[in-house]
Amino acid sequence: MTITYLGHASFKIKGKDVTIVIDPYDDSSTGKKFPKQTDADILLMTHNHPDHHNREGVSETAFVIDGPGEYDVKDVPIEGIFSYHDKKNGEERGMNTMYVIDLEGVKILHVGDLGTTLSEEQLEKIGNIHILMIPVGGKYTIDAHDAAKVISEIEPSTVIPMHYGNDKLGLDSVDTFLKEMGVEKEIVKSLKVTKDDFSDESEGSKVIVMES
Repeated sequence: MTITYLGHASFKIKGKDVTIVIDPYDDSSTGKKFPKQTDADILLMTHNHPDHHNREGVSETAFVIDGPGEYDVKDVPIEGIFSYHDKKNGEERGMNTMYVIDLEGVKILHVGDLGTTLSEEQLEKIGNIHILMIPVGGKYTIDAHDAAKVISEIEPSTVIPMHYGNDKLGLDSVDTFLKEMGVEKEIVKSLKVTKDDFSDESEGSKVIVMES
């Protein structure tokens, strides 16, 4: 499969037979241009804020998932896990859905605008993860420090930071997160992976910054 970062918290995951898009954003709230009518078979949206819920930006035929539950679409198991967008049980920014996607033997977790660290119940539902997509910019989500804590609890093979470095939204630079993790910046345009890439998980979590 090939993973492409579309900016903000949005990704395109293209497998052999299915394409998934997560959290398309609108132009006005982010100051970024989202590629119009992006092709997708499945569209995942973590919550209904405009910078994550631009339904019009993705092909009309996409199957839409926008909340917690267990799904199986085009033979792709997807689990939506309930979480909060803030540290006050949703009082400030509402609810958020994290998605575990099992595609071609690779388990991907996109946590959306996660506003808290994780509970034992959430961690149990999440299970073993190969690729974690996590916000690191703070203000509206967890910051670099809490992101590092979540990573240490999940122990994914690969970490892709998102939701950072937007001056309009006042989000911290990704460099703050990299410093917290003690790693150098490694930037890739796209990420091609198969399940065989994760046969040896003894090296700890690798952080990859993706170019949008």
